[in-house]
Amino acid sequence: MVSIPGGEPLMHSQIDEIVEGLVARKKYIYLCTNALLLKEKLDLFKPSKYLTFSVHMDGQKEHHDFSVCREGGYDLAVDGVREAVKRGFRVTTNTTLFDGADPKSVREFFDEMMELGVEGMMLSPGYSYDKAPDQKHFLGRARTRRLFRSILANRKKSWQFNQSPLFLEFLMGKQNYKCTPWGMPTYNIFGWQKPCYLLQDGYADTFAELMAATEWENYGTESGNPKCANCMVHSGYEASAVDHTFSGIGGLWATVKSMLAGSYEDSEALSLLNEPAKPVHSYNPLVQIAESKAQLEETHA
Repeated sequence: MVSIPGGEPLMHSQIDEIVEGLVARKKYIYLCTNALLLKEKLDLFKPSKYLTFSVHMDGQKEHHDFSVCREGGYDLAVDGVREAVKRGFRVTTNTTLFDGADPKSVREFFDEMMELGVEGMMLSPGYSYDKAPDQKHFLGRARTRRLFRSILANRKKSWQFNQSPLFLEFLMGKQNYKCTPWGMPTYNIFGWQKPCYLLQDGYADTFAELMAATEWENYGTESGNPKCANCMVHSGYEASAVDHTFSGIGGLWATVKSMLAGSYEDSEALSLLNEPAKPVHSYNPLVQIAESKAQLEETHA
């Protein structure tokens, strides 16, 4: 499987050739897009079981537009998704949730995505890595479990998730995993990134060097590395959940039980839905953009 990351890789002048070459090699492709160009670029591609448009959608209209700093971004994305589904393309969504997210709104967002006809939804908590400009809205582990428990318990049968069910249980606090930092190797123009795409600890020239030279024991919550203290991101922990599934009879049975659990009925989680949500839009985006720009200028100085 190959993930082509966004922003908007549809801007690349040879994106159709890249995708065509990967399809010819029978690689399953997740083309991660913010969908701003999806509708107008669809003619470049042919529907294939190997190609999935993974659309960045961070919630309902108001929240998504704020998240991407673009009014009307949600409507553009929805139009792109609707047209892609209509033409027979595989479409999934990718949602990152931050501190202050409204569980009720997120659950309504799930309904909206299912009505659009997307194949499945992917979720991950926001993670406070060094280069992220808005540190105060990231989630700690306890807050992550509380938020995802309120969202994912008492779930509707219509919701389809494009994820390991054990990873979703991990987010809800029902499973405990160690990070698998090599679970999603990342390659870009600088080489192979060590150890994961959220951290900037250098690059290796080859995959063999990445695996052999990286001190993997220094990463993950249990390592004591402060950069990893609150991380529960899918790139490291979903790999652990999948590994658990195929580790033996116990893992397979845990996965079967999670698939049979259905709605995860939880009366206490229902009460969490009635708690007032802390506004995630409590800071001025123009100020935040200015601060981010200043940080980048300082970094490059």
